[in-house]
Amino acid sequence: MVNEKAGPRSARLLPFIKSLHYHETELASGLERIVPNGQAHLMVNLAENEFRSYDRVRPALVTRHGAAVLAGPHAQSVILDTQFQCRLAAIEFRAGGAGHFLGMPACEASNQIVSLDGVWRSDGAALRERLLDARSPQERFAVLEETLIAHFDEGFDPAVAWAIKALERGMRVAEVASRLGLLPRTLERRFNARVGLTPKRFARVRRLQRAMRTIRSSAGAFDWSVLAAEHGYFDQSHLVHEFRELADLTPAQYKPHSPARNNHVPLAAR
Repeated sequence: MVNEKAGPRSARLLPFIKSLHYHETELASGLERIVPNGQAHLMVNLAENEFRSYDRVRPALVTRHGAAVLAGPHAQSVILDTQFQCRLAAIEFRAGGAGHFLGMPACEASNQIVSLDGVWRSDGAALRERLLDARSPQERFAVLEETLIAHFDEGFDPAVAWAIKALERGMRVAEVASRLGLLPRTLERRFNARVGLTPKRFARVRRLQRAMRTIRSSAGAFDWSVLAAEHGYFDQSHLVHEFRELADLTPAQYKPHSPARNNHVPLAAR
């Protein structure tokens, strides 16, 4: 079993890339629901020549993708098969980070799994072969960084960067726009282009993540109404509605695979 994780070595990439991953593991085949976190991921399957995703409502419906894909910023759950994660190279982008490398507005990839050859053309098509030729996880990370730098757009929007941090802390969208001196529609347009989600949708997803963090940190039974109030939901019904709409789960059904894979919920857990 190999499980390597590293931050980018290039200082230019640090503000936009959260981590690089390489896994070799013996995961049994099984479907997992991936809870949205508002970030994008790049994934390259080095064991099989495809990925499969499953309809979030009707898991029997299968969509086949190429072996190198971009999972755009999601505000809804995705279902994947662990069979296709047994030998995997991946990039986890920071919120808003993927928009600096796509050559298109990030919103064009939101809630989608997109083949990399449709994003980076020949570079996307060749990436898997380059990763297969690499002899170590560190060499694979170097290939990923080199590809990222080749497609790096250094344009930086400080208003969007500030908005991401403010929304992460739970600030309301209207206040964020006011603090930045922007019309709400202007903030939405700029935020959506770089982050891939509207500010309101991003704020909802990040609030969901904060609520899930509280659930994971508690070993005892929950007073769901108290949890709802702590995280700014109107009441327990509002909390349940948000879980169902964004994650296709109820709060009580959120039983992650493991602490290291806290956004992965085995379907059997439902």
